[in-house]
Amino acid sequence: MNILITRPLIDAEDLMAKLFSLGHKIIHLPTLKISSAKVQPINEKDYDAFIFTSANAIRNLKVVTQNKDKPCYCVGAITEKIVRLSGYTNTISAGGTVNALKNIIINSGIVNTKSKLAYFCGDNISFHLDTELKKEGYHVEKIINYISEKIVDLNEENKKIICSNPPNIIFVYSTRSAESLVEIFSKYSLLRLMTESKVMCISNKVLEFLKNKGWKNLEIFNPGEELLKLE
Repeated sequence: MNILITRPLIDAEDLMAKLFSLGHKIIHLPTLKISSAKVQPINEKDYDAFIFTSANAIRNLKVVTQNKDKPCYCVGAITEKIVRLSGYTNTISAGGTVNALKNIIINSGIVNTKSKLAYFCGDNISFHLDTELKKEGYHVEKIINYISEKIVDLNEENKKIICSNPPNIIFVYSTRSAESLVEIFSKYSLLRLMTESKVMCISNKVLEFLKNKGWKNLEIFNPGEELLKLE
């Protein structure tokens, strides 16, 4: 199959290698450029636990001194892996959705409404976890430590590849990425061609957005399940 991956290379390299080894043709079309936000290093002693909803949040974490035992709540297995590679050992992983992460934080028994939580995220999020936790009585400080910028240009080589070998499957990992994808396909007159592809969506919000843009073959998946979905 021809498979289009929209994640930045740092997040997609392992998956692309596995797909290639299985005989699939890969089109890499990153839709977002990630950069570090200008924030001061935080003092870990000010917080009882950290919350990460993406690998980018941990990659752009800045602390004065690291406490490896700090409880770290992670949205899924991939984010947890990056957190552990960064040196933290006390990690708790949800099933890949922010709503599942919210439930784990509430029911884990590690923190309570008297705890102070630091929630690290990007400048553009679709689920306001801090707001949801505050409704439950938790003290949460949202810290935006990375910026996402849409990529809306397509180089000539990728355009030729897409036109000659339209992807059978497209993996989309955020609503912002979906928006960027639609802008790219519209700009280069590829939208009608691409709506024939099956799109794997990370959430129902992504699915509904793309459905309104003309896609009909849509399915929801969790990060880490890409190979299972292809089977």
